[in-house]
Amino acid sequence: MDLNELRNEIDVVDRQIVELFEKRMDIASRVADYKIANGKKVFDKEREDIKLRAVKELAHSDFNKVGVEELFSQLMSMSRKLQYQKLSEAGASGKLPFMQVDGIDKETSRVCYQGAAGSYSEMAMNAFFGDKVNAISVETFRDAMSVLEDGSCDFAVLPIENSTAGIVSEIYDLLAEYEHYIVGEQIIEIKHCLLGVPGAKLEDIKTVYSHPQSLMQSARFLSEHSDIQQISMKNNAFAARKVAEDKDITKAAIASEKAAEVYGLDVLLKGVNQADSNSTRFIVVTNQKIFCKDAKKVSLIMEIPHETGALYHLMSHFIYNDLNMSKIESRPIEDRNWEYRFFIDFEGNLSDSAVKNALRGLREEAKMLRILGNY
Repeated sequence: MDLNELRNEIDVVDRQIVELFEKRMDIASRVADYKIANGKKVFDKEREDIKLRAVKELAHSDFNKVGVEELFSQLMSMSRKLQYQKLSEAGASGKLPFMQVDGIDKETSRVCYQGAAGSYSEMAMNAFFGDKVNAISVETFRDAMSVLEDGSCDFAVLPIENSTAGIVSEIYDLLAEYEHYIVGEQIIEIKHCLLGVPGAKLEDIKTVYSHPQSLMQSARFLSEHSDIQQISMKNNAFAARKVAEDKDITKAAIASEKAAEVYGLDVLLKGVNQADSNSTRFIVVTNQKIFCKDAKKVSLIMEIPHETGALYHLMSHFIYNDLNMSKIESRPIEDRNWEYRFFIDFEGNLSDSAVKNALRGLREEAKMLRILGNY
């Protein structure tokens, strides 16, 4: 038998597989009708586990057993998605506990940011809310979450990701801990400067202060001046303020040019960060479950079963609903070794039927799912 004959045999089998697949999906559709009529959940994990064990035993080799398990896992996943779609068509998509608003009140709201005057967080806040914003500053990111929780502020502006240094992991962990929601984002360009007291020169500097991420972003410059001691601060503006207060020509801060203006420091060197296109993404967080009607990005946090293929199957909800997932990050779960939370961003609005359908499937199949915001 030659290759063409073998390929013809495969074509025959493939046509049979397609016919059987469509027959199976037709039955799955009728199963959905029954579940809708009787108020039953789509996902029945116990039933699926029994089914997978049974079909694996029908295969005649270990290799085929693995393949059959993967094949039927996919078939059942597709059946579930068909059933979720039918539930939505029947008006059973469910209501999300978020209120749609026309926009955010930027004029009368009170806003907090971490750091001090001249910080990048303040710059991001002013870019989003305007220079006349009613603002307060706090010492730490946790403080910002706390003032939201107790109602002292309406919004907080927090850095979540830098294009050079990556994510701000503490913000992700705080989003998991607090019941707060993202309602906006602001990206600003980062241009780090080396700041010293008036009269200081680059060769005078023995110690430099800055936020750990800013030190990381300026690693190339600092490696060229290995004799300079690096000291971490909670915020760049705190670093600039300390240098101004100490009045020591051997001390410098890596911070913004704005911080130099605020604290009366000289700019000893501009652009000490190694990347020419360095920017930071800030999120605007509130304790209110709201989203703007023109919101285009959804963020969520999810915990999944600790088993093979779990993440793969959950991600397919975005594919089947034609949703573009733009970001996924993982963070370890405290006190649960080698288990992780996943933070996901995808394009869409909570009022979209495709988004509702995807969230329904994710909610049923994930161990935990919480919407962090739509913005």
